[in-house]
Amino acid sequence: MPLPQPNLYPPFNIVRLSHVEYRVTDLAASRAFYVDTLGLQVTDEDDTIIYLRAMEERGHHCIALLKADEASVGGLGFKVFDEDELDKAAAWFAGQDLPVAWVERPFMGRAFRTRDPFGIPLEFYCRMDRLPPIHQKYKLYNGVKPLRIDHFNMFASDVDASVAFYNAIGFRVTEYTEDSESGKVWAAWMHRKGGVHDVAFTNGTGPRLHHTAFWVPTPLNIIDLLDLMSTTGYLANIERGPGRHGISNAFFLYVRDPDGHRIEIYCSDYQTVDPDLEPIRWDLKDPQRQTLWGAPAPRSWFEEGSVFEGAALVASELKAQPIIAP
Repeated sequence: MPLPQPNLYPPFNIVRLSHVEYRVTDLAASRAFYVDTLGLQVTDEDDTIIYLRAMEERGHHCIALLKADEASVGGLGFKVFDEDELDKAAAWFAGQDLPVAWVERPFMGRAFRTRDPFGIPLEFYCRMDRLPPIHQKYKLYNGVKPLRIDHFNMFASDVDASVAFYNAIGFRVTEYTEDSESGKVWAAWMHRKGGVHDVAFTNGTGPRLHHTAFWVPTPLNIIDLLDLMSTTGYLANIERGPGRHGISNAFFLYVRDPDGHRIEIYCSDYQTVDPDLEPIRWDLKDPQRQTLWGAPAPRSWFEEGSVFEGAALVASELKAQPIIAP
């Protein structure tokens, strides 16, 4: 199925991805993982929620860890350009017969919640409390030294349909994997902020969150994290990598938090700001698409993901599959 033409004049202006709300079953265990091990900074916390930011971020948080009875994802956040664009976004979603609910959020201005047509809970806003810069407070750099949130990757039961919807609101495809036998897109990477992706979609039972990714300074930070995790009780939480993706050219590592939420540690993709940039096509059977070098991904990487709160799961009809590690 051919990719849609990029929508360079979308109905509202999304700046970038912003934040994710993880429902977690043990706040202390999650804090030990995200703060003491990965190195994210606590910006506020109580006995029900912890807010975190990375070292280069000025917004109040990029992750909210909310205590819950069961692990899930409460929603994905996106920042729009200004108040007018926020109103345009709300009107557009309402015009698509999708739910729009204005909500009060700590540390944020006006915001509304909605869902995409596939059930993913989304949150849009334009103002979040700004915090003093900490990117030169080097004594605070710990763990993998996370600099900023980079992207979300979701399992989608129909990747072509997901690409069409997110293209309509201004996300542009940078790379994609096509199943040559069916002609369908098996996975796609789409951006707003000028990197390879803010969102990506991978074929599978969905909607589920495959991972949230954080940008780090160098591959050596990833090696340091592996040394740390392997000697502090987190060896079993290392799922895949290190290695380098063919798609995005990123140096990567995938780890799992205490509830199984997958986090990618990521660096060295490339600039995509030109509006006439042509997407790069990969064949599903090309083993270097997922791993330019390194071990193939394990089966868990293709099959396991975090459920979205309130979203019904739908199995994909596309059964094509890339190479899976033994």
